[in-house]
Amino acid sequence: MSEKKYFKQTKPFRVPTHDGKLIEEHFGHASTQTGGFSVAHMVSPPHWGEPHQKPEFDEITIVTRGRKLIEVDGEEVEVKAGESILIKAGARIRYSNPYEEETEYWSICIPAFDISTVHREDD
Repeated sequence: MSEKKYFKQTKPFRVPTHDGKLIEEHFGHASTQTGGFSVAHMVSPPHWGEPHQKPEFDEITIVTRGRKLIEVDGEEVEVKAGESILIKAGARIRYSNPYEEETEYWSICIPAFDISTVHREDD
């Protein structure tokens, strides 16, 4: 009998939040104990933002609906639906949705997102 060569995620881990943002981790530390990478689906409400951070991991963001404003080392970059961005580990970043509509996107972190390596500031 051979081991399956795939894993179908049917119950992503819903990360508890207090800011109205939906985070569903499909693969990563919380959902599958995967350390090499993480994949999460997110929806941020209008006028949402989080503190600056300086992660120890690369992060790819793919926007599927709306738009997202990302500050990368002091430069503001708007990423719209159908666009993506790669932010390298060690950059000082701040994610936000200052717009009137929700933003839906996917995030891939390499290695996996870990709260102990994100280094959020107290904004």
